[in-house]
Formats: sequence, C-alpha cells, structure tokens
Amino acid sequence: MNLTLLLIAAAILSIGFHFMGVYAGAKKVVWVMLVFMWAGAIGIALNEISPKGYKYIDKQYGKYSAVDKLIDEAKPEITTMEMLEIKKIFAQEKAAAKKNQ
Repeated sequence: MNLTLLLIAAAILSIGFHFMGVYAGAKKVVWVMLVFMWAGAIGIALNEISPKGYKYIDKQYGKYSAVDKLIDEAKPEITTMEMLEIKKIFAQEKAAAKKNQ
C-alpha cells in the first residue's frame, strides 16, 4: 500500500468521523480527536527509523544506482517515509532486473 492510498483512506475516515460527530452532537470532541490522530500519523511518518532499519538499508546499498541516490539524499537521519520510498524503488529496480534477465 502506498502513501497516496493511505492519505486518501485517512481523509475518508476523517470525513466519516466528522459526520458521526455531527450526528452524535459531539463535533468539537471529534475534531480534537481528528487533530490528535493526524498529528500522531504525521509524527510517526517523520520519525527516524530504528537501528534495524539502517542495517536493512545498508544491505540494499550498492545494488542499484537509483536506490543509492535515494539513500545518499536521505542520510544521515532516515525517516519512515524515506524508508518506504527506498523500499519501493528497490522493489521496482529488482523487478526490472529480473525482467531483463
């Protein structure tokens, strides 16, 4: 699942929660919850990855130039979003290499 689909799903859920709040008469409570939910999601996406993630990235380094470029741009502190992008490009490059064999 890519980031665009996750953001679309989150927006739809936010709208759904808003209408549930309107129906229940708790609009302010629902909007406060939505703000906290979005703030938490953004915080998680921008957090630095764990040391285990750096080991995983080190294994990928040197195999494909596109992946190496992304890793070099993301260092020294790689966020969760950057890790997902690196994994996506690595999978695409790997599939393209298999297709060319």
